[in-house]
This record gives sequence, structure tokens and C-alpha cells, in this order.
Amino acid sequence: MKANADLLRGALEPVILEVIADGATYGYEIAKAIEKASEGRLLAQEGTLYPALHRLQKQGLLDAEWAVSPEGRQRKHYQLTPLGRKQRQALRKEWTEFTRAVNLILGIEHVQPQLAW
Repeated sequence: MKANADLLRGALEPVILEVIADGATYGYEIAKAIEKASEGRLLAQEGTLYPALHRLQKQGLLDAEWAVSPEGRQRKHYQLTPLGRKQRQALRKEWTEFTRAVNLILGIEHVQPQLAW
């Protein structure tokens, strides 16, 4: 089952920081990494992905530089800044607390994540 697009929009920025930290660097690769990591449940569309990347860059969480792909096309490659790495950790904690609160309201048992960070 695919997730509601509005739910993804609300979680997109922390998701982007995660997949970039895991090695995805340019738009299409980031979108594919989100799809793969979510086992096809989350799809990041261009109309939401690129504005989110630009917001994260403006906030100083991402650096970006243009590079030529093996096919000869220009691609903008993103990487986390030191501030982006700190924000990634803060968002992980915030997300855990948020989902716990929503699960309480919905009557769903909260599963404590295994913290590897």
C-alpha cells in the first residue's frame, strides 16, 4: 500500500537527510533511494522533492555542487553539512517522540526503534 502523499510531505525533509547521509547524492538517486528504503511505499515526486532540497540547502543543512554525469549531463549533487548532520540527529529524536504521541492517540502500540545513531 502506497502512503498518502500528504504524510510524505510532512516527513520529507528528515527522509531526505537520511538517504543523503546513506549516500544518495542527486535528485533522481534520492527519489529512488526513498522508494527502495520504503520498499516502494513512499514515492518522492519532483514537485515536492526539489523544493525540499532547495529549502534544506537554504537552511544550511545541505551543500550542493554541479557535476557532469557519466552520460554527460549536469547534475546537482547534495551532501550534508555539519549542521545538516546535527539536524538529522535532532529530527530522528523528534520523529520518534512525534510518532509515539500519534500512536498513543490512535491506540497503536509504539515500537521502540533500535537506535544505531
